[in-house]
Amino acid sequence: MSATRRAATLPVSFFTRTADVVARELLGALVVSTLDGRRTEGRIVETEAYLGHDDPASHGYLSRRHARNEALFGPPGTWYVYLSYGMHWCANLVCAPAGHASAVLLRALEPVTGLETMRERRGGVADRQLCSGPGKLCQALGMTRDQDGAPMRRSGVVVSAHDGPDPPVAIATPRIGITKAADWPLRFVIEGSAWTSRG
Repeated sequence: MSATRRAATLPVSFFTRTADVVARELLGALVVSTLDGRRTEGRIVETEAYLGHDDPASHGYLSRRHARNEALFGPPGTWYVYLSYGMHWCANLVCAPAGHASAVLLRALEPVTGLETMRERRGGVADRQLCSGPGKLCQALGMTRDQDGAPMRRSGVVVSAHDGPDPPVAIATPRIGITKAADWPLRFVIEGSAWTSRG
């Protein structure tokens, strides 16, 4: 687990761009949760972009809008948190102008701070499994539907800019865990990271 320095929270303007650009540039950024008065942090090592109206895998495909995905149509920099398979919360950050239903799914983190809390929340799994998937990282950070629709800066979970000297090397791959448009190269991982959801 790498050391970290404190970096500035990403501005809303970072998220006004298309989801594929944001997804790539989020790699290396730090997610900081202070939910329940407990600080946990993880470095983003894997993301997936969902492009909204024209993306068959997106919850906003063809602008289909309903109560459960309303946050997806909100302003950039807003959390969209949904329940996957009736069991796991998945956290996305809304991108592009409001109404585009475009977002980046956080797929995996490298745990950095608050590992004891993460271990407790995750039921004592191996550290490699603390944040190695969308549902796992939400559980480790304490994220639930309570963050859905909240502006990132006021949600208790913020994303800070990459603080290293050089941006990480990003690799694009097909998306995983979906059946529609799965071959689109919109999954981004840090090259060589041991913390991704899959090798």
